[in-house]
Amino acid sequence: MKTKVFIDGSEGTTGLRIHERFVGREDIELLPIAPEKRKDEEERKLLINQSDITFLCLPDEAARQSVGLVQSEKVKIIDTSTAHRTMEGWAYGFPELSEGHREKIKGGNRIAVPGCYATGFISIVYPLISGGIMPDDYPVSSFALSGYSGAGKKTIAVYEAKERDKGLDAPREYALSQNHKHLKEMQKITGLRRTPLFSPIICDYYNGMLLTIPLYADMLLGGKKPEEIHEFLSEYYLLQKFVKVKPFGSEADSNGFLAGNARRGWDGLEIYVTGNEERILVSARFDNLGKGASGAAIQCMNILLGCEEEKGLNL
Repeated sequence: MKTKVFIDGSEGTTGLRIHERFVGREDIELLPIAPEKRKDEEERKLLINQSDITFLCLPDEAARQSVGLVQSEKVKIIDTSTAHRTMEGWAYGFPELSEGHREKIKGGNRIAVPGCYATGFISIVYPLISGGIMPDDYPVSSFALSGYSGAGKKTIAVYEAKERDKGLDAPREYALSQNHKHLKEMQKITGLRRTPLFSPIICDYYNGMLLTIPLYADMLLGGKKPEEIHEFLSEYYLLQKFVKVKPFGSEADSNGFLAGNARRGWDGLEIYVTGNEERILVSARFDNLGKGASGAAIQCMNILLGCEEEKGLNL
């Protein structure tokens, strides 16, 4: 029997990418909604409760309202918004963090997909804290590059307009007030006592993300060299299909540069460890529309269904 899937918010960037990933999947029956009824509450309520799994690709408040439309106990929700990522009762959709995370996804009916920036941040900080390398009061800072697709339809239109402001030609730092919406989950999921300093930078390319966390070696527990951090992370993610730690020194393959858009179209995440004995850089590179959004959502669905985690995805 096919799994019935409804995508609430199917015309947004994430919704469209989720829809694309169902091409050729004979185990899925998509429940379509007429374009003129996309905002019709009764029609959405009907489709949500007919589904086995509903993906929410909506703004936060709309996502909360959609959850309130669920009446059938069999309906499982996979939410790609920020609304439920730190709420009790919701599984956090990052199975590689621990077996406990994977089990909560497998047995859950409410799953919150991580934010794109948060995915890169947490992939680094969570293991370092849980592994006893980074103290939970470490003053973490991070900077990140992202393609403009992560900013939504309005920003995409601005970047792709024939006549646009010349300021868009250069990378632009934003969230200068230190109130980025992903900070809450970055702190809670990792267990950090301090809210991180975070500087995101939007760039003139469509998709792809690179997030870096600088570390002082002498502020880590026991002091660590880059090679030791690399060895630890390599062991931590050794058996994971979606998260890969690159060989130490492999940034030399690209002449010492890391491009933010190099992993677009891929649904995994790769980690680099660079630096020296005093100052270490740990970087996560992935597609903000892949492991940072729709790819992660499909991976969570595959875990729910008990099929191969990479089914329908590009690894």
